[in-house]
Amino acid sequence: MVSVANNSPAAKRAPRSGRRPHKVAVVVTRGLPIFELAVPCEVFGIDRSDLVDPWYDFRFVAGQAGDLSTTGGFHVHPESGLDYLDEADTVIVPACDRVVQIEPPQPLLEALRRAHDRGARIASLCSGSYVLAAAGLLDGRRATSHWMNLDDFAARYPRVHVDHNVLFTDNDGTVLTSAGTAASIDLCLHLVRHDFGAGVAASVARRMVIPAQREGGQAQYVDRDTEPVPPPAVFGDMLEWVSSHLDEPLTVADLARRASLSRRHFHRNFVRATGQTPLQWVQSRRVRRAQELLESTDLSVEQIATRTGFANSNTLRTHFVRAVTVSPQQYRRNFSEAAAS
Repeated sequence: MVSVANNSPAAKRAPRSGRRPHKVAVVVTRGLPIFELAVPCEVFGIDRSDLVDPWYDFRFVAGQAGDLSTTGGFHVHPESGLDYLDEADTVIVPACDRVVQIEPPQPLLEALRRAHDRGARIASLCSGSYVLAAAGLLDGRRATSHWMNLDDFAARYPRVHVDHNVLFTDNDGTVLTSAGTAASIDLCLHLVRHDFGAGVAASVARRMVIPAQREGGQAQYVDRDTEPVPPPAVFGDMLEWVSSHLDEPLTVADLARRASLSRRHFHRNFVRATGQTPLQWVQSRRVRRAQELLESTDLSVEQIATRTGFANSNTLRTHFVRAVTVSPQQYRRNFSEAAAS
């Protein structure tokens, strides 16, 4: 058993300047992942008064009663209860256990609403967005979460404008959400950048040995296997055939003929099965194939464009950035096997 208490020097040392430090409260609930708890500790909880004085006043807040342990067996002992949210300047709700996602504690929701109503900045990390949505703080606002949760999140909270691609969202600096895991770092550095400027945020990033600001959104990390696939029972071997003919011009008539269906019947059933038009789906297949080639080969972008059915590298780049949010060159730098080796 490992116990964790908030003994952060940033929360204890009196600032030399005499100014009141910005108060950051991190809400701790049962079963939260260690990483999303550790990120705000690293960014806000370490005394960095050599960069800015005062630095943040950082502390844990118990989001519910009872033993508060993480997924890794760490037992957290917050020094404050939910009443501290009535004075915190920034409230951070990290990722949380599925039970907390579906049924957040009512006292926590009420405390978040009070904090928001008096002007506190509220931010969620990863699946902490469920708690903010349950409190009604995301109604009519842009929000994101881990890409694996987004369909479920959108279904549960239809009044939230869910963004599938970004690393984090910022609604006028009042309510913010981040995508999964490492995007928590992006959001926390964004808060530092807002509070103290780009130079300070860059200094914190250098000390953490990470980029000060990553390119693109989380679309570049989505598993290719999550793309909608037409059911073979309806469309026969069309999927396999398309995969081996991506370098050729493909029309709806070609796909319908391969599926032995009329063009109209094919189009209607295809949209119903995948949520995409046939040509949209073919373009997504081409982009996914381009991702595979960028990851596993040293072919030029022009060669990859030819092999995936795009007219040229510029056309590939346009569709690639639209779908993946980074350029083919940046994607290769991030994910290629050659770069990794």
